[in-house]
Amino acid sequence: MSRRHDLLAPPAIGRYWLLGALVLVLLPHLLRFPLWLAGGCAALLGWRLLHELRGWPLPGRGVRWLLTLLGIGLVLLAFRTVIGRDGGVALLAVMLCLKLLEIRTLRDAMIAIFIGYFLVISGFLFSQSLFMGAYLFAVVLALTAALAALNHPGQQVRDARLYLRTGGALLLQALPLMVVMFLLFPRLSGPLWSMPKGGGSAITGLGDSIRMGTITQLAESAEVAFRVTFDGPLPAADTLYWRGPVLWQTDGRSWQRGGRDMPAPGPDYRPLSGPIRYTVTLEPHDQRWLFALELPTQLPLGEIPGGAFLTTDYQLLSRNDIDRRLRYDIASVLDYRMDELSGRDWERALQLPEESNPRSRELAARWRAGSNDDAAVVQRALRHFAEQPFYYTRTPPALGDDPVDEFMFQSRQGFCEHFAAAFVTLMRAADVPARVVTGYQGGELNELGDYLIIRQSNAHAWAEVWLDGRGWVRVDPTAAIPPERVVTNGDTARFRSTGFIAGRSAELTALSQALFKMRHGWDALNNGWNQWVLGFDQARQARVLRALGLQDQSWRRLITLMVALLATLLGLIALILLLRRPRQRDPVLRLYQRFCQRLERSSLARRPDEGPRTFAARVIKNRPELDKSVSEITALYEALRYGRNADEEQLAELKRQVAEFRP
Repeated sequence: MSRRHDLLAPPAIGRYWLLGALVLVLLPHLLRFPLWLAGGCAALLGWRLLHELRGWPLPGRGVRWLLTLLGIGLVLLAFRTVIGRDGGVALLAVMLCLKLLEIRTLRDAMIAIFIGYFLVISGFLFSQSLFMGAYLFAVVLALTAALAALNHPGQQVRDARLYLRTGGALLLQALPLMVVMFLLFPRLSGPLWSMPKGGGSAITGLGDSIRMGTITQLAESAEVAFRVTFDGPLPAADTLYWRGPVLWQTDGRSWQRGGRDMPAPGPDYRPLSGPIRYTVTLEPHDQRWLFALELPTQLPLGEIPGGAFLTTDYQLLSRNDIDRRLRYDIASVLDYRMDELSGRDWERALQLPEESNPRSRELAARWRAGSNDDAAVVQRALRHFAEQPFYYTRTPPALGDDPVDEFMFQSRQGFCEHFAAAFVTLMRAADVPARVVTGYQGGELNELGDYLIIRQSNAHAWAEVWLDGRGWVRVDPTAAIPPERVVTNGDTARFRSTGFIAGRSAELTALSQALFKMRHGWDALNNGWNQWVLGFDQARQARVLRALGLQDQSWRRLITLMVALLATLLGLIALILLLRRPRQRDPVLRLYQRFCQRLERSSLARRPDEGPRTFAARVIKNRPELDKSVSEITALYEALRYGRNADEEQLAELKRQVAEFRP
């Protein structure tokens, strides 16, 4: 591109396309900005739009410098930095909006286009969902169409389909290159249980501690925690307990894990059933927790960056925080027995603070006095929850200094953490070793994809008690509450089934069934996107390469092969473009060539070195009677081909005169 061409003013139609495409680029970023920063960017976009529509003057250099300093200051105020993901992308977005106020030449417009492409890439730093991928692809198409509109020879053509076809053709030509790079480029090796929102509210989710009685409103989160695909049949609903942090230590109100997470020397258990195998696709949550059914026997060591291990209380942990989506294969035994409990764990499982919750201690002592059988004491406690007027609710009252006593004898309203913490307190007071376990329970079966969806709303707390001859036994006191005393209807099925398993959807209305299937269809598409695009890691790449007959390829060989294939594809594309018969798509040029062909048939052929005016002068000199028609056609052609104010009426007039021209 010549320097003279760079300094030309971009055509009006190209400027409109550019402005529209950049609005689409900026939209997802502006939705993440603070309102005042997004409003400032919108004001700059509006200024440029008013310049195009109403002729508002663009700011001078001094005003632009002040706006630039103000923009940098606003980004620093919002993000405390201009480096990193949030601050860096915000600064780039602000600079792009400011760039719109100084676009006067084609070179300025091209710079804005390239910044727009870069901002498209940065969008994947915030979301890699299928919806975001489809949206950003549409944005790339719009940017490429704007690129075509800015550089089209007939710069006043207003046919949007022409520019979209051009942009689509360029993207289709790039598609084979993208596939080769995706397949061959070497691969390089969360939510809290009670997230405070003010006023004693929280959302459902998982954390490594609970504090009983401080949450008075629990809102449900439908965010996906992980998805699970089983190798065989779906296990029974009452076995779907996805183990997370195990809480041992209490001060009478809160429960924490206590101590360090130490790897277990080896699972000390006797399996009573065969293992089940399944695959977990875990969403990032910035913690170390991995989830598995009780009890994991085959660890996903090679699939977790840094490795994973099983703790002494049988929680599966990664050695690094989970900051990206992970997919791992694992096996679990659902029926097992344990023989011994170490002296240290025995003490930990009976720990209670002095003089806390005295009424609950007294109640547990009466149960113990009535039986020496630990299993009988456990059943007595479950009958107490079932027979007394306890209610499951997400809006329980606040509790005071002795939350277990107040819950057991006064409010009798709570959600799973209330029941689990109270039950473990009662068991320890009755000299039955017990601990609180948190994780997820159940799941929602997606019949279209044949996998389980476990959401943050499936977060749950339950208890484990040690019984001689059986080992740690899971007890879920929340499930003892009768269905008529579950205040939130959706929670009735939550603790008793996987929710919408086969046949359950028949209970829904036709409209609800359609919406339900659409929801699962969209989730199945997202899951496929996660598995085959975002989850295309080293292991999956190796499997694809083996299927293609390329075993044990080092990264150097992969890069060499990738470069060779890219060069071959580029050569083929270039060859196709060279061999393809050129087609004149510019109507102005096509009409002028028809005019020249008619003169050529009259022995007045245009020479290669002749411009339109020189050719017209020679024709008029040889055929004076053609002066008017030749001059008018040449003037119309020059106005449409090189002018800035040409319109559709001139094109129609040129078409008419060429059609009537008879030399």
